[in-house]
Amino acid sequence: MILCTLIGNPNVGQDIIFNKIARIQKNSDDEGTSKIEKQEGFIDNTIKIVAFPGIYSIDTESKLEKIFNDYINDNRVDLIINVVNALNLERNLYLTMQLKKLNIPILVVLNKTDRAEKSGLHIDCEKLSEILGAKIISMNNITDKEIKKLKNCIKKDKFTVCKKIDDNTNNEKEIYDYIEKIMNLVAVKKVKNTISGTEKIDRFVLNKYLAYPIFIAIIYLIFKLVFSWIGTPLSEVFRSALFNYVIPFLNKLLQNQSSWFKSLLVDGVVSGISSVLVFLPVILTLFALLSLLEDSGYMSRAAFLMDKIMSLSGVSGKSFIPMIIGFGCSVPALMAAKNIENKRERIITALVIPFMSCNAKLPVYMLFATIFFPGKEIVILGLMYITGILMAFFYSFIFKLIFKEKEYEPYMEELPHYVMPDLKLLLMHTWEKGKGFLKKIGTIIFSMSIITWVLSNFNFSGMVNINYSFLAAVGKFISPIFNPLGFGNWQNSVSLLTGLMGKEVIAGTLGVLYGGNLPSVIPHQFNLASALSFLIFVLLYTPCASSIITIKKEFGMKLTLVSILYQFANAWIISFLFFHMGMRYFYGL
Repeated sequence: MILCTLIGNPNVGQDIIFNKIARIQKNSDDEGTSKIEKQEGFIDNTIKIVAFPGIYSIDTESKLEKIFNDYINDNRVDLIINVVNALNLERNLYLTMQLKKLNIPILVVLNKTDRAEKSGLHIDCEKLSEILGAKIISMNNITDKEIKKLKNCIKKDKFTVCKKIDDNTNNEKEIYDYIEKIMNLVAVKKVKNTISGTEKIDRFVLNKYLAYPIFIAIIYLIFKLVFSWIGTPLSEVFRSALFNYVIPFLNKLLQNQSSWFKSLLVDGVVSGISSVLVFLPVILTLFALLSLLEDSGYMSRAAFLMDKIMSLSGVSGKSFIPMIIGFGCSVPALMAAKNIENKRERIITALVIPFMSCNAKLPVYMLFATIFFPGKEIVILGLMYITGILMAFFYSFIFKLIFKEKEYEPYMEELPHYVMPDLKLLLMHTWEKGKGFLKKIGTIIFSMSIITWVLSNFNFSGMVNINYSFLAAVGKFISPIFNPLGFGNWQNSVSLLTGLMGKEVIAGTLGVLYGGNLPSVIPHQFNLASALSFLIFVLLYTPCASSIITIKKEFGMKLTLVSILYQFANAWIISFLFFHMGMRYFYGL
């Protein structure tokens, strides 16, 4: 099998090319973390493509560069596919010059040549290919036709090791001097007075007076689309179909079956899964909008805008992207955090990422918000997100004081050009992430629903009333911890315990313990204050098992224990405050 690596500077388009060229076999994570370490795919089962995140060079000690170098050293690579941005050819060629020294055949993909032409830059690809001694394929919009051409080139062409570059290119200055000579030979810059579309947009998006209002407006629009206009209405249609048609149909279908078997399927499996599944439209809508922001080029600018604010709490804009990923899932967010160069910032980011409202918490938020705060769901959901962000900033500042202070390192990253996202890729990314959520429903939620049903219907004497079951005994044992928070009922306590497997399991567990139609049952178990307290606790308490395992793997046992203990203690204190403030506000007590 032919082994190829795909590499380039950040934001040159290698992610899009990889997603179009290869049949993806393995992501770094089910939630879509292709940009964190590496991603693997195949062409016709004969060519393996390994794509790496963007890097600027291969001779520094950064984690991403070490990942690439280790892979090159440990594997026999047949071809390096080097994606180069024609708009920034001079800077991109620095990596190309370094790759040539590896004595591995190189195929250069010159991307965005059409935009270079529009900006007045003409590149002689034949001359550049001759100088580099490497085949060059130019691309404009990464169309299916261009991808087919690239595939055929990889499959059919014979590649040889590039010509060696001059011996006097042993340091950075000498390499750039050599690149300058190349540019003089292959690039013709026509003077154009027109301003690019990206520059026009950035005059507003990065304007010192308009940037933050625009950022807030975009976040607000996302909330409205997800929780008011698209996601929630679709979830209600989904819920209605499940509880008005699917579950009654199953009850009728199983009416002649034994009562315990019917209860296991309907009250256990179906109730547990449906309590989470109804929120799939909300989660898919959120994923689609976040992918839209990332693919369009705005997310990098958001990180740039947040750098100054985040520096006050001890981290930089480098931590913003892992935190944003945390709104999808903490596991890939923690993996992204480990690539932050500054050790202090890396640790702080890992400790506060679980405060982000991951998609697993959304079913619980939506369940309680729609039941207790109808018409104000977006306010409650906004409160959850803002509280998590404020907690992250607060503890970042605390950890900044605890850990040894270092000089602030400003966030620097190349801002990509704005692009119209590819609808096909956008839908593919959304589906991949949604598939990860469905996988959890089909594995974790399914198995936990069965386990919860069994433990809530049996004890050592056999099948018993739920209040005398194994689960009731466990719940009653731990419930005193939660009594001061307003939700000391043993069923609620058990749901938080099972929620350590994954926060979406909380809704599934409540569905099993209280019966499938939670909107009619939950109001008898909580009041407004205790419901709000419960949501705050779900937001802030100990992260799920997958996150804990990731923290231990990436950051060690000591940091894992710190994360578990301080987050549980913090969740208890904040929930206690919210409960008593809620009792005073809602009931005057």
